[in-house]
Amino acid sequence: MKLKLTLTSLLALAVLVGLGVAVEAKPTLSTPTITCGTSTGSSISIHVTAGATGLPAGFTVQWLTLAEYQLNGWGSALLCDASFSGVPSCSQYNLAAGQSIDVQIGDNLFDMCGESSSCASTPLQCGTQYVFRAFGHANSTYNRSAFTPNLTCSTLPCGGGDCTFTQGYWKTHGNPDCNPSGGADLWPQAVIDLGLMLGTNTYTEEDLCSILNTAPAGGNGLVSLAHQLIAAKLNIANGASHDAAIDSAIASADAMIGSKVIPPVGGDFLPSSTTSALTTTLDNYNSGLTGPGHCP
Repeated sequence: MKLKLTLTSLLALAVLVGLGVAVEAKPTLSTPTITCGTSTGSSISIHVTAGATGLPAGFTVQWLTLAEYQLNGWGSALLCDASFSGVPSCSQYNLAAGQSIDVQIGDNLFDMCGESSSCASTPLQCGTQYVFRAFGHANSTYNRSAFTPNLTCSTLPCGGGDCTFTQGYWKTHGNPDCNPSGGADLWPQAVIDLGLMLGTNTYTEEDLCSILNTAPAGGNGLVSLAHQLIAAKLNIANGASHDAAIDSAIASADAMIGSKVIPPVGGDFLPSSTTSALTTTLDNYNSGLTGPGHCP
């Protein structure tokens, strides 16, 4: 009887071990697909579509210039990546099977929930080909997906003369508050001397630099709107042409901001759902999709 019990116990243990192995073995996520979206002189939109398993934990996009990829491949020290996590409850990146989303690469402070990047807010180079790939994140149910095939997309050609710069350019070409590396302050002299009015409040160059260096958090569209409004006003002060449509967008942005004090100078808030349309209009002007075009 004792031997029988021992054999039974061993058999039960073997079954449990077998079940444990089966439980621990996780399937692999379906590989997402990526395609080129809209380009500007400093950014490229990537269209990401989930496969049959969806992307419940989000995805990561990696990129290099085509020239750098041809030299050093994906092992390059210049590799950039951006993670779009589907885990936070506020995230929009936990995609269902077949669901798609566009993500902007380059010149982006990632103002939505779940975003981070090794090259955050770094503008892409105008007139340049880039190579992209992506993979789906693992979670408790699935292992991470394989990488997508490489995708090559291009930024718009460089403009010249009467042209605009993005908020990323102005953020890195002002005084030491904007440019710690100590480069020349290329902001318009009138703004250096007098600052800019955003809403009904006037901000010094130091204030404006601190706003540009603040990543939007918690869905605060006030910060995102301010970034693009600052850039639009700096472009116009720098000599860029502007039509009635952009003038109206600037006036509307100022009216929407009103007396609110923008972080980190103040602590006011506007939901991104309220500001997104105006932010996009101003971003299109600064990026060269509308107006005179992006500067080289």
